[in-house]
Amino acid sequence: MIAMGAMKGGGKLEAFLRDMERKISRPAVLKVGFMEDAKEPDGTPTAMVAAINNFGAPAVGIPPRPFFSTMISKNQASWPAQLAGCLKARDMDATAALEDMGGIIAGELRTEITLMDSPPLSPVTLMLRSMRIGKRDEPVTFAMVQEGRARVARGEQPKGLTATGAKPLVDSGTMLNRIESVVES
Repeated sequence: MIAMGAMKGGGKLEAFLRDMERKISRPAVLKVGFMEDAKEPDGTPTAMVAAINNFGAPAVGIPPRPFFSTMISKNQASWPAQLAGCLKARDMDATAALEDMGGIIAGELRTEITLMDSPPLSPVTLMLRSMRIGKRDEPVTFAMVQEGRARVARGEQPKGLTATGAKPLVDSGTMLNRIESVVES
């Protein structure tokens, strides 16, 4: 026969478990990407620009550059372990851990945008970027596109572009700078 003694410290354990429950039971949602209020300089929603870049718009000659989809595919398998680490580091505070995860995922998204280099920009897009050096905040107009097409047709080469200026997804930097993470509780 095994004799069982009285359990001591039960009040501390109970308080600890209540505190733990309070920390992890608050519902929270993490959103990472381009929030509803993010706009391009011309007022276009950045989320729409990002979606067009990610999925393409073949009807108007924009090929897909799946930066968002690729970032998710590359990184999602590591997110549970990273979240577990964030929870541990934040003493099981789910909201704080999600805020940390938001920073991690937003950084991964920024990285993927800067790494994306395929498909390369069209000669007309390169010409338009060349024409807009120093004026990146000005929207591209139909007249500018027509002029860019005419210059390419005449055999002109874009001038003054750096390596960054010739990269897909990186023009004015607006989309890259509009990436946010938000925890809603």
